[in-house]
Amino acid sequence: MARNGFLLRIFTFFLLALLYQELFAQGVLVPGGVCRPASQRTQEVGCWIMADDPIGDLTKSPMFWHLCTYATRAAAEANKGPRSTVVESLGKVWLMTIENEEWRPINGTRIAEIGPLAIVAGEKYSAQYMEAIFTPGMTAPAHTHSGPEAWYTQAGETCLETSDGQVQIGRVGGPPSMHLTATGAEERRALVLILHETAMPPTRLVQDWTPKGLCKSAYGK
Repeated sequence: MARNGFLLRIFTFFLLALLYQELFAQGVLVPGGVCRPASQRTQEVGCWIMADDPIGDLTKSPMFWHLCTYATRAAAEANKGPRSTVVESLGKVWLMTIENEEWRPINGTRIAEIGPLAIVAGEKYSAQYMEAIFTPGMTAPAHTHSGPEAWYTQAGETCLETSDGQVQIGRVGGPPSMHLTATGAEERRALVLILHETAMPPTRLVQDWTPKGLCKSAYGK
C-alpha cells in the first residue's frame, strides 16, 4: 500500500508538471505569478512583464496612473521623471507615470489618467507594467496582488471575478483574490499596472479560493 501511495504521488506530480508546462506555453502561469518577463517572450498571446521599477515612498494620496505616448523613445526618456517608466508596447512608445491627479507631461500626447489608486501613505512601492494579449475565453489563474491593479484596454474586454462574489468588467484595484477572463469576441489587448509594495511579490497565486465561473455568462454571449 505504501508503494502504491508513493507511485500515485509521483504520477500526480508528473500530471501537474505537464499541466503547468501547458500553462507556461500559453503565457498564463509562471511560478509565483501570472505573467512572464518580456525577455522570455516567444509568442504574441500571453501576459508579459515589461518593467518592474521602484518608485519609492508614496506620501501623497490619492495617486494616479498617467499614460502618455511619444514619437520616439528618446523623446519619452527626455520627459521621464522619478516615478516614470518608458516602455514600448502595442505599437507605441509609452511614458508611464505614477503621480497626483494634477501632474502633466511637458510634451507627448496624454492618452489616459487612471485612478485613484489605493495606497498606504509612507509605504515604498514599485510599478510593474505588463502587456496582456488574451484571446476570448482565455483565463489567468486565481491570484491576488500586494497593491492596486489597473488596466488600460486598447481592444477587447475583461471580466474579473473576485473572492467577495463580485463580477466586474474593466479595470479593478485592490487586494481581493481574482480570476480574470478575456470576454467578448475580440482579442484583448491591454496595458496592466500592478502598484505593489516593494518588499512583497507583486502577484501571488491563491489556493484557498475556487472561482465559481461567474464570468462564463459574460464571455458566453
